[in-house]
Amino acid sequence: MTHAPDTARVITLVLVDDHPVVRDGLRGMFASAPGFEVLGEAADGVAGVETTVRLDPDVVLMDLRMPGGGGVAAIAELTRRGARSRVLVLTTYDTDSDTLPAIEAGATGYLLKDAPRDELFTAVRAAADGRTVLSPAVASRLVSRVRTPASPGYESLSARECEVLGLVARGTSNREIAAELFISEATVKTHLTHVFAKLGAKDRAAAVAVAYERGILG
Repeated sequence: MTHAPDTARVITLVLVDDHPVVRDGLRGMFASAPGFEVLGEAADGVAGVETTVRLDPDVVLMDLRMPGGGGVAAIAELTRRGARSRVLVLTTYDTDSDTLPAIEAGATGYLLKDAPRDELFTAVRAAADGRTVLSPAVASRLVSRVRTPASPGYESLSARECEVLGLVARGTSNREIAAELFISEATVKTHLTHVFAKLGAKDRAAAVAVAYERGILG
C-alpha cells in the first residue's frame, strides 16, 4: 500500500557535497517541490558535521568522497554525537568499499546520484521517518554479501558483532543496544544481518541458540 506524503509537514535538509553545481542543483530541486526546506550546505564532511549539529535538520544528504573530510567519517561522527538527523548518502559510488562502511557508520539510506527526482524525494521522506532506503544496485550488492554461505566453515564474528549478539541474548531491543553501544539502530540492524549470515540463522532466537551451541556465547 502506498502512503501519500504528509504535505503539511516540512522536511528540513542540509546538503553536504564538494561540488557547488551539485549543491545548487539539489537546492533548486527541493525548492521547487512542496514539503522541503534546505537549511544549509557544506563542502566537506567536517563542515557538514558542524552545520548539521548547528541547524539540526531532519535529513542530511551526504556525499562520500570529498577533499577535506569524507562522508563516512562525518556519518560516524554524527552518530557518535547522537545527532537526531538522518543521513541519506547521495553519491556516484556503489562499491562495497563505499557502501558497507557508510551503512555501518550509521547512514539511514544510500542512493546514487542518477536516481530520478521523484525517487530522491521519496527517499528523503522515508529517511526522515527513519526508514532504510537503498538504491536497487546497492540493495542487490548487500543481499549478495549477506547471502554468502556461512556453514560449514562459518566466518568468525567480529568483536562488535559478539557484543551485539550478547546483548540480544539478554533480551535487549535494538533501540536499547544502540543506546548502550552509542551507535544507531540502523548500525545495530546491519550488525545483526551480518551475524545471521555468518551463523546461518534466520532470526534472533536462532542466532543466540547457534552461538551458545558453538561456544561463542557463554
